[in-house]
Amino acid sequence: MTGIDFTVFKGSSTGQIVESKTHKESIKPDEVLVKITHAGLCGTDLHHKTSDMVLGHEGVGIVQQIGTQVTAFKVGDRAGWGYLHNSCGHCDECLNANEIFCPERAMYATSNTDQGAFASYAVWKAAFLFHIPDTIASADAAPLMCAGATVFNVLYLYNIRPTDRVGIVGIGGLGHIAIQFAAKMGCEVVVFSRSESKMYEAKGLGAREYYATEDVSRLDIGKPINHLIVTTSQTPDWSLFLPVLAPHATIYPITVSDGKFSIPHTPLLSKGLTIQGSVPASRGVHAKMLRFAAVHNIKPTIQEFPLTVDGIEDAMIKLDRGQVRYRAVFVAGPIKSG
Repeated sequence: MTGIDFTVFKGSSTGQIVESKTHKESIKPDEVLVKITHAGLCGTDLHHKTSDMVLGHEGVGIVQQIGTQVTAFKVGDRAGWGYLHNSCGHCDECLNANEIFCPERAMYATSNTDQGAFASYAVWKAAFLFHIPDTIASADAAPLMCAGATVFNVLYLYNIRPTDRVGIVGIGGLGHIAIQFAAKMGCEVVVFSRSESKMYEAKGLGAREYYATEDVSRLDIGKPINHLIVTTSQTPDWSLFLPVLAPHATIYPITVSDGKFSIPHTPLLSKGLTIQGSVPASRGVHAKMLRFAAVHNIKPTIQEFPLTVDGIEDAMIKLDRGQVRYRAVFVAGPIKSG
């Protein structure tokens, strides 16, 4: 194909969503043209809505054309992508299958800003696309491209064991997926949320225990926590959580925040705690995440919105107000009722 124009939805200096056009001269030999059917909304997108860039990094669609060197995809296949678009392929991180940490990585918001998931089409390198398992609906697959890859990466990459007690702070866009993955991995999942309102939902997702933290001065949870996954945008009240962590426990703050991360110094030392940063998965772990989700029927709880200016702005307002339960997904074309 020589020359293609497609619709994209960009941020702007005012924070309003702008419909625009992107042009690609051709499909390169190692690239794939994807017609986007579904796109997930992530909290990171809110951070970039005031930037002159195409938004969205949880994309799913149908392959329309493949480059001459592409063998992993064929026309008609479903394909998805997430945060990472490219890497150098020859540094230590890439050679160790950790290309998400490649110094030359091409990631959302820092490269390829002329295209994204909030669009009608996208052109990506085939090596950084993922096949969607047949048992996962495209609407459910979209949030897994970032949210699913982020929480699964923590559980898989840092060797969390089935015998561990895993604490999850927050039952939102990340937390409700983390509960499912950790539970299906055999972990003893302990959920912490501000109120009692989500207790039955959390236990339905796989939580063994649930504790409300609002107006509580002390948590009494019995056995301590080995791994604490913080999925809330606000820093937890460490006076509640540090006492319930086991010696050598690890804390994973996995949400994007503009603020500073701080924690009391003495408990960190006296218990030998680890603070572990984490990002979405590299490709090998990402592919395993999709297979695991398919085998264990792990699905995000979603709300659908039209992939239009009005639909994007509506979903962003609701997400900013905490009114999305739990992942917003944009749909190209009519939204099926029920």
